Amino acid sequence: MIKRILLLITLMLQFSFLHAGIVVLNGLTHSYKIENGKVYKGTIAIENTGNSSQNVKLFLQDLSYHADGTINYTTIRTNKRTNGDWIKLNTNLVTLKAKEKTEVFYEITVPNQTVDPGSYWSVIIVEPVEDIKPSDNKPGVNITSVIRYAIQVITDFETEKAKPDLTFESVKVEKEEGKQTVKIAIANTGTLYCKPTASIEIFNRKTGQKIGTYSSVTMSLLPSTSKTFSIDISKVPPDKYTATIMTTDEEENAFALNVELEVKND
Repeated sequence: MIKRILLLITLMLQFSFLHAGIVVLNGLTHSYKIENGKVYKGTIAIENTGNSSQNVKLFLQDLSYHADGTINYTTIRTNKRTNGDWIKLNTNLVTLKAKEKTEVFYEITVPNQTVDPGSYWSVIIVEPVEDIKPSDNKPGVNITSVIRYAIQVITDFETEKAKPDLTFESVKVEKEEGKQTVKIAIANTGTLYCKPTASIEIFNRKTGQKIGTYSSVTMSLLPSTSKTFSIDISKVPPDKYTATIMTTDEEENAFALNVELEVKND
């Protein structure tokens, strides 16, 4: 139950901008290939789809996440590969009239000194600021909770000298929404951001006959983070199998693991 709640929170963070009064128009991931001493410019496009004026504040935080579903937003410099000190926003507060759009600008100033190859990142938090309203029912005030939107700013430096290093933390077969599902926890212990896909080839343990190949959706994976990749194997009959699990990123870096797999009736 806890994992499902954490997953729901993750989905809310990723997709809530579609439903709220404040909408981020140009995506939640901004990526740059950078060089020492250079300056890069970006924008955050925001719209107030509501019928009343809305204040919005913006600020920087570090981000990490793990395969158990936890997401950590922390102060800048918590992450040793943060780029938060390189980013400056042109404003930290905007007020949007009903149906109004605006753009907030930011600059990324890459240090002149030597930077280790790989990915650096932080997030720009976009948070609607609700007015504090007097309560009609009891003393004090009511503060309306709001959902914050996290825009990842990822900067890749000398990618030819860095690489992701994907490792398998755990493999489990669980029932999810009535379907047998392989849950593969994958960590990126390298220094480069990547977008891997997990797949599994399943074989009859006695005959070696291939039963099938099944794949997950592609997900992004920052260095020193992990995620759980889910693969639907509901078409595989209950039995004991051998299997090869592979994860491949967009640059065709591949990592494999051989496992024993049991698919149960329940």
